[in-house]
Amino acid sequence: MEMAGSSDIPNMPKSYSLNMFKDFVPMCIFSEENPGKVALEGKVEHKFDMKPHNKNMEEYRKMCRERTNKSMVKNRQIQVIDNDRGMHMRPMPGMIGLIPTNQKEKRKAAVPVKAPEVKRTRRDRGELEDIMFKLFERQPNWALKQLVLETDQPAQFLKEILNDLCVYNKRGSNQGTYELKPEYKKSVEETNAE
Repeated sequence: MEMAGSSDIPNMPKSYSLNMFKDFVPMCIFSEENPGKVALEGKVEHKFDMKPHNKNMEEYRKMCRERTNKSMVKNRQIQVIDNDRGMHMRPMPGMIGLIPTNQKEKRKAAVPVKAPEVKRTRRDRGELEDIMFKLFERQPNWALKQLVLETDQPAQFLKEILNDLCVYNKRGSNQGTYELKPEYKKSVEETNAE
């Protein structure tokens, strides 16, 4: 294939060899005339690879090298600002601490801050066990968070009592909840019968 006319780019090869391939996925070309109106323009049935002839290879290499060198040249400029006294560089009042400077601070800003928990006071163990039995009469399964809200007791203290009185469900439909041990269930049922 010979290129017609003179090209604007120096060292541009004029003659190429074309290699045709039929073994590729066929494609269609579409166009959009008015917004929403699509038309089929044609079908691509052959693929061509175009490569400069060996006699033009040195010119082609020169052109590629020039193009690469041109892309690597930086055309940045430095502008000196007179009598600015650094006004554009200073943070404005109230801006300090608002703009995260590193990745850790950015992550911390994204996580909502929890309100500090109110310190709960422990009740008498026997009194709390009675409250727990009454709660388990109302409902057979309780999550720790629910029990903390109902009893207003520290979670760690509740866990100690729950370990004595209850079984923790690790699997099944009641996963993550506590239920009374079988020996305490009987005593609760007996008191309900009376």
